Amino acid sequence: MVGKRLKLARSSAGLSLRGLEERIGNRVTAQAIGKYERNESMPGSSILIALADALDVSVDYLVGDQEMVLEAVEFRKKKITSRREEAQVEAKVLHFLEHYLMVEELLHLPSVEWNSPREAPYPVVQDVSEADRAARSLRNHWGLGNDPIPNLVELLEEQGIKVLAVELTTIDGLTANVRRAGKGAVPVIVVNRKKWGERQRFTLAHELGHLVMDVAAKVDEEKAADRFAGAFLMPAEALWAEIGKHRKAIGWGELFELKKLFGASVQAITYRCKDLGIFSQTTFQRLFNEFERLGWRRPPYEEPLARKEGEKPKRFKRLTFRAVAERAISEAKAAELLAISVQELNRRMEDPSAYEEEASV
Repeated sequence: MVGKRLKLARSSAGLSLRGLEERIGNRVTAQAIGKYERNESMPGSSILIALADALDVSVDYLVGDQEMVLEAVEFRKKKITSRREEAQVEAKVLHFLEHYLMVEELLHLPSVEWNSPREAPYPVVQDVSEADRAARSLRNHWGLGNDPIPNLVELLEEQGIKVLAVELTTIDGLTANVRRAGKGAVPVIVVNRKKWGERQRFTLAHELGHLVMDVAAKVDEEKAADRFAGAFLMPAEALWAEIGKHRKAIGWGELFELKKLFGASVQAITYRCKDLGIFSQTTFQRLFNEFERLGWRRPPYEEPLARKEGEKPKRFKRLTFRAVAERAISEAKAAELLAISVQELNRRMEDPSAYEEEASV
């Protein structure tokens, strides 16, 4: 039955039932499509092909039988633009993850298990400052020491967290668990790919905080996740080594060098220094007054020397190229998974200059 897949693909495309009816040239009515989604009837082969083409998915996807359920969705911004956007994002997560897990299974790879510490979720009971301990414990569990994290996306994927970058409107990021029948849940972090790089990194770390902390009701959960993000990206020992434990003043040159070192915004660095007592409240306020004057405290909150693009998840692409090279999937299927033509797939498989062009874009 195609009901669940059809509804997910339609939601992902942002189409109403009437919109999908128009997209397929009114070959069937919106009411008929609704019946397909409720599994009250089954489309014929020609209509099924038309629906797949209209939704930019394969017929195999629509008639597939793998079941996954999205659960525990937490949007970073509570003020969601619309339920329609929420449904679109949820559908994209399921679609993406289904493809990801399929490639892993075809290669006979165990899905990288979520490397969650035995002690997690870490309790944050009295104050947001307890998030520092959670960040330190997770770093220790993953063997990171106090060094800056050069690529946060790669780290998360190595630890079993899938990362998806999509275009969002008012949402910076979300955390979700995808439950599979008879198997463990897969954590997914979604970030807004329209945001600049340092903001995406902070969002990833913030959402990681939601995954590993248990925040008491009397503690502000969003502030605790922000505190976790600052501590995870900028461990106290690393900051103290770079700038000392107490500072009355700091210059732009030093702040921007710290920005490059930690992959964090100047504003996040300033907040972290205030949390650690490196900056007094007076110094902190003076700097933020300057950020306000320069326009960095207003959307899109972008600072000079910002990374224009965020870190891109690459493991799924690598596995797909491996799968086609090992003949685990066809060229047509690989092209579908990567959303490129078969011709472009072959070019990337055989022509090194294709990657020189990609890097220059």
